[in-house]
Amino acid sequence: MPELPEVETVRRGLTQLVAGSQIKKVDVIYEKMINLPKKPFEDALREKTIEAVDRRGKYLFIRISGGLTIVSHLRMEGKYDVEPEGAPIGKHTHVIFHLADGRQLRYNDTRKFGRMNLVHTGDEMSVAGLRNIGPEPTERDLTVDYMQTIFAKSKKMIKPFLLDQSKIAGLGNIYADEVLWLSKIHPEQPVNLLTLDEIKRLRMNIITEIQKAIAGHGTTVHSYSNAYGEAGSFQNHLNVYGRTNKPCLRCGTPIVKIKLAQRGTHFCPQCQVIHGEENE
Repeated sequence: MPELPEVETVRRGLTQLVAGSQIKKVDVIYEKMINLPKKPFEDALREKTIEAVDRRGKYLFIRISGGLTIVSHLRMEGKYDVEPEGAPIGKHTHVIFHLADGRQLRYNDTRKFGRMNLVHTGDEMSVAGLRNIGPEPTERDLTVDYMQTIFAKSKKMIKPFLLDQSKIAGLGNIYADEVLWLSKIHPEQPVNLLTLDEIKRLRMNIITEIQKAIAGHGTTVHSYSNAYGEAGSFQNHLNVYGRTNKPCLRCGTPIVKIKLAQRGTHFCPQCQVIHGEENE
């Protein structure tokens, strides 16, 4: 699943490629992907302009003239690309925006999990998943005080806690493993037993790692690519994710993979040790 760095990379690519472009018409091929019936969705976007592309967490906000916004979630395999009008349409293309300059913006999704919600601008946060979304992982939004408060209220294990988008927006499986390794925190550590120093270290590693991943145009593990069809490169800089049985880059201990909250989870059993009372 694309995480925040991948979605931000897509946002930047779409901004360069299609911001300011007029939509002649839209063809919805797979109707279950949109929140409205096919015809009203297509009619609402005809002759409109793509004004900008914003992001909140893992959601894209495609700003449309006339006070409309498409809230787009890529889910597992969603991606956008731009093709010339008349180029062959792939079997995984589900929505086509025909642009006035002779290009097409296409949404492709091999698993059909992605969703587009067309809403009035200003109503984006009413979309499921955005109503209770947590702060962005930035220096300004993700404060130590906030993290202390939410961590003190929970006895959950830290890995599934970090995957909860209502706590911190944008973190997914890959970057959760990475920031926990960087912070020397075991993925099963109860969050309420983290020390203030651990919280501060985790916060800084979250902020720094996400920014580094954005600079590397995201991580390609399965089929992610940006709006130009290019793969990300940050997978070349991962410290722990996908390194099962390989030596820890800090201490040399073989990396262990377990299943936690139904997600493959990688950690170093030497560097990342549970501390404090037993998780209840």
